[in-house]
Amino acid sequence: MTTSQFHLPDVGEGLTEAEIVSWKVAPGDTIEINQVIVEIETAKSLVELPSPFAGTVEGLLVDEGTTVDVGTAIIAVTATDGQEAPPPPPVVDHHLPPAAPAVAAAADLTATQTLASTAEKVARDEEKPGAVLVGYGIKGQVASRRTGRAGARAAVPAIGEAPEAKRPTQRLARIHQPIPGVPVIAKPPIRKLAKDLGVDLNEVTPTGVIGDITRDDVIRHADQAKVFHNIETPQWAPVREERIPVKGVRKQIAKAMVASAFTAPHVSVFVDVDATRTMEYVKRLKTSPDFAGVKVSPLLIMAKAIIWAVRRNPMVNSAFTEKEIIVRNYVNLGVAAATPRGLIVPNVKDAHDLSMLRLAESLEKLTLTAREGRTSPADMADGTITVTNIGVFGMDTGTPILNPGEVAIVALGTIKQKPWVVDGEVRPRFVTTIGASFDHRVVDGDVASRFVADVASIIEEPALLLD
Repeated sequence: MTTSQFHLPDVGEGLTEAEIVSWKVAPGDTIEINQVIVEIETAKSLVELPSPFAGTVEGLLVDEGTTVDVGTAIIAVTATDGQEAPPPPPVVDHHLPPAAPAVAAAADLTATQTLASTAEKVARDEEKPGAVLVGYGIKGQVASRRTGRAGARAAVPAIGEAPEAKRPTQRLARIHQPIPGVPVIAKPPIRKLAKDLGVDLNEVTPTGVIGDITRDDVIRHADQAKVFHNIETPQWAPVREERIPVKGVRKQIAKAMVASAFTAPHVSVFVDVDATRTMEYVKRLKTSPDFAGVKVSPLLIMAKAIIWAVRRNPMVNSAFTEKEIIVRNYVNLGVAAATPRGLIVPNVKDAHDLSMLRLAESLEKLTLTAREGRTSPADMADGTITVTNIGVFGMDTGTPILNPGEVAIVALGTIKQKPWVVDGEVRPRFVTTIGASFDHRVVDGDVASRFVADVASIIEEPALLLD
């Protein structure tokens, strides 16, 4: 019997260490290849690591709560039946469900295993050389990894399915029904989301293409309003005090906010705006066939307004250094996202080049990825200006702190009906407050005021975007 050690991999985020959050196995357990064995936390996200070996867990080499460097041995596995532990399998993306349990939902397990082998072979052929186990993060391979796996799935239909053009709807519905005794199919981020929302995946009806559970399935099953708006009041905790270690995302947030607040002299401005026409525009977009299946909200119009205003006031899209001010003639639009693990600010790259539809898709993808804990450092790097939608929490306005490396951040307050004077008459209108903070080393009062006024003019009349 051969004992092999699994070393903490570089999960493709360019980080040097991670914390062991929780072990999913114990000494003496029998595990399979790609079975999730541990959950780790980097400075940016939670990641579930699958095993590259099949066999018996000899020992857990690192305790939960311990932070270790990349390359540290964390678990020992003894191969069963006197066989040597297999080498790490070719490309297994942890954002996708494992091949074997995924196709198992098609009911004919023998045939589906053959299908999985075929798909795996396609992915393996496309990846040579450089195939690695999930988590090793070879740079430059991410795009091909997804393309290879997606191509393999597209090339081979699931058992019992007709080709895409001829596949009967009834058959798909039958395949997607939960099968007793068959494990649910859900990506690790979806499992994490379900855990955060208190959802039992065994009770969720899947709607994914291969019978997998999607994020929307989890949200539909959960009472999202109850989760995020704190409708229920919990009991007092049994202990008088709790001590929460400052680490991971919270540690990074603290460093960034202190650096920003005590480095850049903040100045804030505010303006109330009649957003009635924005609300009408959003309503029209929601009913447009072009936006079918895409989330449309006032934040989309706000994002477009900021991009338009940046073009007219480029200094708000700059960066300050001790030697120079760098004016950036492109917009990587940051979106402050509240997640169960803290505030993060991923950004839409080259947002100025995107159409309304593409920007809506990018914002939705960015938000879903953040809530699922899958935002990568690359998604949060190189932002140029940020928008924060505090209106979703019922807040009218605020004084947001600048994202480090930027000189402007815009806050969109709640949009609600208020009495508003129109042509000398008081009428009910949808009104919001736009607030913004600036680095006064770069942005003077007149520039800040003109920029916010430009943003407000778009919220008041979105037709200006057609100019």
